[in-house]
Amino acid sequence: MLPKLFARGTFALAGWKYNNQMPKNIKQCVMIAAPHTTNWDALYTRLAFVLMGIPVKITIKDSYMKFPYGPLIRYLGGIGINRRPKKEGEKRESMVQLMANLFKENDELVMLVTPEGSRSLRTEWKSGFYHIAVAANVPIALGYLDYKKKEAGVGKVIYPSGDMKKDMHEIMAFYKHIAPKYPQKFSVDLNYHD
Repeated sequence: MLPKLFARGTFALAGWKYNNQMPKNIKQCVMIAAPHTTNWDALYTRLAFVLMGIPVKITIKDSYMKFPYGPLIRYLGGIGINRRPKKEGEKRESMVQLMANLFKENDELVMLVTPEGSRSLRTEWKSGFYHIAVAANVPIALGYLDYKKKEAGVGKVIYPSGDMKKDMHEIMAFYKHIAPKYPQKFSVDLNYHD
């Protein structure tokens, strides 16, 4: 109860609102968090998901899940990823496959990703989120922070068609209208921009 009250109060004081277009029947998806140009994005994103009742999870190296930080990281939605091979000499699974496997292990999972990968300007996004969604057969939800409107939310859900170019064009068309805190640090992926 306290986190939701804190989130509501913080949003009210900052003049922010939220807009949740996430269908209630979706229990598994990859959730994009963009634009990402400042550390403030993490706070507003986390508060927005608390207010919208969407229990997002983030993946983190499993060594961080141990005491003393583990309980706090789990509380904040962390899921440990172990990239070590099961047996010595075996090839380790890719990060995409390990993250896709989490959907097999969890009936309800909203995996938060930041495909820009940095708060600095990137004109090409990391495409792992798309490959995870395809491998796990789950939709991609478009989470956003619009600083001009002071609005956080989930604006659209895309079901990957397998035609990555087409799907990425649709994703970029959505994000090109979202105003980041620092516009000079944000770009949609120019490989898929009209």
